[in-house]
Amino acid sequence: MCAIVGFCGNWSGDSLFLGVSHLNLDAKGRLVMPTRYRQKIKDASEGRVVMTTDPESCLLLYTLNEWEVVEAKLAKLPSFNRQTRKLQRLLLGHATELEMDGSGRLLVAPPLREFANMDKNVVLIGQGNKFEIWDDGAWSKNISEWKEEGLDLKDVPSELGDFSL
Repeated sequence: MCAIVGFCGNWSGDSLFLGVSHLNLDAKGRLVMPTRYRQKIKDASEGRVVMTTDPESCLLLYTLNEWEVVEAKLAKLPSFNRQTRKLQRLLLGHATELEMDGSGRLLVAPPLREFANMDKNVVLIGQGNKFEIWDDGAWSKNISEWKEEGLDLKDVPSELGDFSL
């Protein structure tokens, strides 16, 4: 998603979120953030985060500081463009500010769970400055499809032209 709106925030190695975590939503729809991320979230934004939808049918989770940068960029996009308005409605309209409780739990609001077709099993994917949260079944299906499709180098954005691993 950041490729659409540009680099997201004043990001440093100290706030880097990486890795895949398989989690469960409890009966109230809460997820428990893995311990390794909790202090980073507290340090970055006093435990305050924003959860919103992603066009790929998953959820995005930002620290409040990172979200404010994304929100400002989205708000500046031209609203006369139909695709831009859809993106703004999707991301800004569903944005929900949350506070991580003392046990590291975050409540995934029912409309967000419904959007991402989440039941009980979810996958938290670190994306550097944010997380993606997927329904476990959707994540597994997408991983299989992405592996099968491979990477079409003709569709890689020009910004990655000099990128190497």
